[in-house]
Order: sequence, then C-alpha cells, then structure tokens
Amino acid sequence: MAIKSLNQRLTLFLLLPVALLLFLTGFIGFILARKVLLEEWKEVSLLKLQRAAHHIDMRLNRPIEIVRMFHKTGEFRGGAVIQDWLVDQLRAMEGVSWVDLEWTGGEPESRLMGRGGFHMDSGGMMHFRHGAISEVTTPRYDARAREEIVTLISDLKDESGLNVGRLKVSLRFAYLMQDVKKLGWWQSDLACLVDDSGKYLAHTEPYMESRQHLGERKDAVELALLQSMKESHEGTVLGPGIPPRTVGGFYRLSQAPWVLLLFAPGEKILAPIIRFRLYYAVAGLVSMLIILVLIRFISGRMVRTIREISNAAGNVAAGNYGDPLPIKTGDEIGQLIESFNRMVEGLRERDFIENTLGRYVDKEIAKELLRRPEAIRLGGEKREVAILISDIRNFTPLSESLTPEEVISILNEYFSHMIKAIQKHRGIIVDFFGDSVLVFFDPLESPVEEAIRQSVRCGFEMQQSMKQFNLKMKAKDLPELQMGIGINAGDVVVGNIGSEQRAKYGIVGSAVNTTNRVQAKSKGGQILVSESVHQYLKRDLIVKSSFEVPLKGVTERATLFEIEGFHEASTPA
Repeated sequence: MAIKSLNQRLTLFLLLPVALLLFLTGFIGFILARKVLLEEWKEVSLLKLQRAAHHIDMRLNRPIEIVRMFHKTGEFRGGAVIQDWLVDQLRAMEGVSWVDLEWTGGEPESRLMGRGGFHMDSGGMMHFRHGAISEVTTPRYDARAREEIVTLISDLKDESGLNVGRLKVSLRFAYLMQDVKKLGWWQSDLACLVDDSGKYLAHTEPYMESRQHLGERKDAVELALLQSMKESHEGTVLGPGIPPRTVGGFYRLSQAPWVLLLFAPGEKILAPIIRFRLYYAVAGLVSMLIILVLIRFISGRMVRTIREISNAAGNVAAGNYGDPLPIKTGDEIGQLIESFNRMVEGLRERDFIENTLGRYVDKEIAKELLRRPEAIRLGGEKREVAILISDIRNFTPLSESLTPEEVISILNEYFSHMIKAIQKHRGIIVDFFGDSVLVFFDPLESPVEEAIRQSVRCGFEMQQSMKQFNLKMKAKDLPELQMGIGINAGDVVVGNIGSEQRAKYGIVGSAVNTTNRVQAKSKGGQILVSESVHQYLKRDLIVKSSFEVPLKGVTERATLFEIEGFHEASTPA
C-alpha cells in the first residue's frame, strides 16, 4: 500500500508541475511570439514609411537642389543670366505649377532696372549674401493651378541679414504623392500624411474626410503618436489592450515638415498566434497523457531508490554513516544519491571536527589535519611542537569580589580577544583552565622553527590585545587585568585523546608541564620563553633579561628569557 500511495503522490505532484509548466510555456511562448510579431510589424511598417518618405523627399529634393544652386549665384558677377536660366529650369520641371522671384524693390523685372536703391553689378544682377529654404507650406488649393499645391519659399538676405528678395516654387501635391499612391500597402492599410502640428494633409480611407487633426477624438494611439512625433524622427506606438486594439507607426520626412503615419488593428497582426493557441491546447492534452504513462513506468524505480536513501538516512541519524550508496544512473536520481553521499561525508567530517578537533581550531588547520590519516584515528604520534600557556594574574581574588555573571562576562570578553589572536597565528587551543589557556603550534609537514616563531608572534599579539581588553574593562568601571605568558618547545604526543564516543585533538607530555611552570614564573605583561625556544630564535628575538630558576620536575636550574620583540629584519609584515 505504501508503494501504491507513493505512486499516486508521484503521479499527482509530478503531473501538476508538468501541467503548470505546459501552461506557463504556452503563455510565455504566446507573449514572446506576440512580441516578435509586433516587432516585425514595427520594422516592416517603418520600412514602408521610410520608402514612401523617400519617394516624397526625392520629388521635393529636385526643385530644392536647383533653389540651392540659385543661392550660390548671389555674388557672381554677371549672375543674372544664370539666375534666369535656373528659374526657367524650375518652371520646366515636372510637377512645378509656377515660380515667382520677387525682389524687395518691386516686380521681378526690377532687378534688371535697378529699382529700390539696391546695388546691382554691371550685368544687372541684384546682390544677396545668402539664401535658405525658409518654409514648405502645407497643401492648399490654388485657383491659378486649380489644384492643391505645396510652395517652397526661399528668403534671400543681404550681408546685414535683411530680406532683399524671395523665391517661391509651387509644386502640385498630387505629383508629390504620385509614387506613394502606387504602393500596394498605401491602398490596403490605413495611412496618413500630417504636418508637424498633426493636421491631416492626406489619407487613404473615405471616412477620414471629416477628420481635421490627429488626436482630435482623444484616441490613445493618436495622442501617443502626436507626442512621439515631437520627440523622435521615427517610431511606433502600441495601443491599449492585449492584444493591442491598434498599433501605429510614423516616419518624418527630411525635406518637408511632414510625417507619414500607418495604423493597423492588433488582431490582424496577431492572427497567426491566436490560431496557434487552440492547436497548442490540444497538443498539451496529448502530451499530458504521454507524460502520465511515462511517470507510471519510471515511478517504480524511483520508489526503490527513495527507499534506499530513506534507510540510509535512518542509519545516519543513528550515528552509523556506513558506506556510500552506489550511483547507478547519471540522471537526477543519480545526482540525488551523489548529493546524499556528499552530505553524509560532510556530516562525518563535521562530527570529527566538533568531537575531535573542538571549537577552537582554525578551519584551515582543521582541513590540513583531516588530510592526515592519523588525525582521524584514536592515538597519536610523537613530534616536537611549540606550546603556549597564558594566565591572568591575581584574577582569583578579583573574582571573589564580583558576581558570577560579571566573572563570566569578563572571561568571555577576555577569551574572545585571545582566541582571535591565537587563530590568526594558526594556534590549536587544547583547553581552558579557569582563566588560563593551553595552546600548541603544530608544524605539521613544516620545520618546527616556523611553528615556534608563530607561537612567539602569537604571544606578542595576545599581550597587545590585552590593551584593547583593558579599555573595555575601564569603560565598565572594572579594574585592569594583566596576563603572563610562557612559551616552550619540546617533544609531545600529538593526536586524539579520549574514546570513540568523545575525543579531543591535543597534546600530552612533560613539555606541557614545563611550559606551565615557565608561565608561572612570568609576571603581568611579560612573555617568558624557555631555553629551547631561545635556541631556535636567538638571532631574531630581542631579549630584555634572562635568569635561572628552579622548575619543579627538572633537576637542573632552567634559564628563562623575558622577550620584548623581534629584531626589525624578522618582524612580520
């Protein structure tokens, strides 16, 4: 019954995500496809508008080029003949209704007769400094031409910038729109030509005859287009709705202050994917049936694998890590088993660190120890290490005058400073004895001299940390404390001490007792080192004083050295 129940759950909880995935895939696919189709319409519409604008610009550009040539004759000697020829060229140009050249002094003929007091050259040409196309008028009905015309107005100015004449070229509007009206999309789509203000100049639909201005009916798309026209040379706008009810595009002409517009209904653009939604729904239902069969087929193997993992997890909970589970496949189940094996190995390693190496072993040192096979087994090996023991002077009398909470607070603050310094110098804390701490520095695969050097540097940093600690004591109106430190080097047994249930990574040997006795001879603020430490570092240490003292358990008097620093060349960076 358990397997059947699990099969049902697998079917339910796998099929539901698949169904959701299919729905989300279809929904996201629809959104992306809609975006693609809209982007394609934008690109195509802008290309259409650009092509139409090019046709109009080309027809406008022909007379404009001749007008610009006319501007260059302003200071030619004997340029009247050229001007007359250019005006004749304009009048003969296709699409031109009429051309007027007027000087400020009077009729066009005045430039030949010199009226108005303006300077003329010997050839009878009126001088002007420069000219420019100042205006392209909107289409208007002209009685003389009996049709709609567009006028190009060019002002001619003298050296002071005053108008001395005006050249007007009137073009038939039908001529400008001739190529555009031949385009297939201009006949089938809703397209318009407006001026800068949005006034309609031309359109493709009869129902637009009554319309005068873009956006006059407060249509969102038209208003958005009107705003975009003021900010950009070309662009597209999506109307409200999903899909948008209307989309629009615009493109500004180069040679005239006009804008071409194109509109299309959103449903027409998105018709292909709207049909696709129905096909996708049918395909989704078929896929669900196929997936249901596959889930039933593979769920048996999944259930067996999950049962194996469950049994192994129960063993781990009981403390029996056992052998890693075999990985039979490379799929997600295989990855799950691999992750489970890594988790068990991590738990095994964590328990070893917590139960054997303790809380106060630097993580990097713990990793190095774990790479050594002998570090995992109970027992150890004999080797030379550096040993440091510190103790607070006269702390017992002080603690008797304080509450238990204050004593614990002081010790916690003190040890937090000391532990930080010890871990910085790769020390391994073996134990705390009241206000004392026992630390050793294991050379591992390195020479013992470096471990001894680290222990001395650690001692200096611990004494330096006492200054910061005493500042906090002073802030709490508590007396300052002093610490004595003893450092020794010698052979000890390094390894796991304890039982299979509880072990500690530490050291055992007479060198530990010797270190404690060296520490006992130190005063507050002092660092005393044994002769074995001095022998290794005598070239580097600055010795303040040395003296001989008897040490318990040692037959001969021992020489101790009070040190106050390293020589500059050996000071750590």
